[in-house]
Amino acid sequence: MTGERMPKDELLRVVRADGVAVVDETGTRAGRGAYLMPRAHVIEKAKKKNAFARALRMKVDVQIYDELLETVRSKESSDG
Repeated sequence: MTGERMPKDELLRVVRADGVAVVDETGTRAGRGAYLMPRAHVIEKAKKKNAFARALRMKVDVQIYDELLETVRSKESSDG
């Protein structure tokens, strides 16, 4: 979404598994995946554009974006 490049292990991954979108915390889960920078403004932009639905070619529950936002915000607050 931002055009920036980052190593895969620094990105958040959401994968289509068994017809549902789930956060892939290990980055090794099989299935069609979509990557996103771990920044709140990027996740909010993706939510607004429904980016995961397009990338995963399926209907995606809004809760997945909220889960990612919570993860990122808790990490940001613990970092500093």
